[in-house]
Amino acid sequence: MMNPDEKFNANTPKVVHESIDGEVVVVNLEQGDYFSLVKVGADIWDGLMRGLSRGDIVSEIIQRYEGEHTIIENAVNHLIEQLQKEELIVLHTGDEVDSHNNPNDPTPTIANLEKLKFEPPSLQKYTDMEELLALDPIHEVDEQIGWPSAKVEV
Repeated sequence: MMNPDEKFNANTPKVVHESIDGEVVVVNLEQGDYFSLVKVGADIWDGLMRGLSRGDIVSEIIQRYEGEHTIIENAVNHLIEQLQKEELIVLHTGDEVDSHNNPNDPTPTIANLEKLKFEPPSLQKYTDMEELLALDPIHEVDEQIGWPSAKVEV
């Protein structure tokens, strides 16, 4: 059973993230994979980064989206499991504070009282830039050509 009081942090410095026009892009710098979250997934990520608990995120998603409580709760928990499995988030143990997590950040207001249709979030994973993102820019760059050209062993 999932603990509704659990909170999570971005797995920094291994992971960097940015929200751009409603899409959250998360990059795992060690593995060189990057991920995309949109709509409900972006809202869940936002809740995680604001330091909300799993249960608070479920409540917030239920407020914003029209759908059955159990389906929404299962979808939120499933996405959090995926984020943990991909090592993008880690369980908040209480002592460490991620500079990106600020529970005092204001909760975004829902300007439109009409609920949006709930669609289960999906975590899109891309590995096509894996070599470039996993590149060690100091030690693995071709000295003649420069970054981002990887050094070629001869």
